[in-house]
Amino acid sequence: MPAIVGVVQVISLGTSAVFNIGDVYKVTPYSTTKTYSGAGSFNTGDNISLYNGNSITNTYDSDVTDQPILFNI
Repeated sequence: MPAIVGVVQVISLGTSAVFNIGDVYKVTPYSTTKTYSGAGSFNTGDNISLYNGNSITNTYDSDVTDQPILFNI
């Protein structure tokens, strides 16, 4: 069933953003990224007290591809 869409204003989109209006069958990304971070790196809020001691982030990855992106045409 078709979607009825009103006025849309797009201010900005990122480099790998997905923007759709209406009915969508499949949305797939065209880029991937891997983020390494140490203990407590993504904490947000006010008055955070963090005591990690010796913290080591293991960035060794033995496999070549984690999740391949193929046939996204």
